[in-house]
Amino acid sequence: MMSSLDGRTILSRWGDSPNTKEYETTAATFEAQAWLCGRVTMEKDFTDGLAPDLKPVASPLPRTDFVAEHAAESFAVAVDAHGKLGWESAYIDDDHIISILTEQVSDEYLAYLREKGVSYLFGGPQEIDFALVLHKLGELFPIQTILLEGGGHLNGSLLKAGLIDELSLLHYPVVDGAPTSPTIFEQGDAPGPATSFRLLSVEQRSDGILWLRYETVAA
Repeated sequence: MMSSLDGRTILSRWGDSPNTKEYETTAATFEAQAWLCGRVTMEKDFTDGLAPDLKPVASPLPRTDFVAEHAAESFAVAVDAHGKLGWESAYIDDDHIISILTEQVSDEYLAYLREKGVSYLFGGPQEIDFALVLHKLGELFPIQTILLEGGGHLNGSLLKAGLIDELSLLHYPVVDGAPTSPTIFEQGDAPGPATSFRLLSVEQRSDGILWLRYETVAA
């Protein structure tokens, strides 16, 4: 993640040209096979709010995982519990899209993903069990390392579930100051216990950015 000095994550508030090159360069050092974002981040940064083109289906579709045909070695994982994201294709750049759903999504949306060639996995009947999702991603795809790239509520959910091994944080030299800007980890009105991290390294990058790496401390 990249955050302001006060822990906020909306880069558009930080002036005309925040240095996002450092973000991509740093992410590449982990040699991950997948990256994972929530619906809001996907809509804002990748789909431009595209609505799915839903069509009637002749019969119900089973609530079983669907692995589309693909030749990808890297994957973009979109957490979309209620099936709201629209897709131009089954890829973001060279990364094959995997949609994470609940069983509450409509048959029409499942048919839409199949038509687009987007893979999908079910994370639970009504709410997403992220431990189950990560297990399925490792079982059904060649994924061993996933970069969790927000937003704050998704980060908070995985942190609360104890599923984050390491925090890689690019500290940007700006104070956001907006109370409505989300922080790196958001857990709402029912937060889990405080999570401790152990500092692994500190490195100064360009434009005054600090790259901080932490590992989680077992409870």
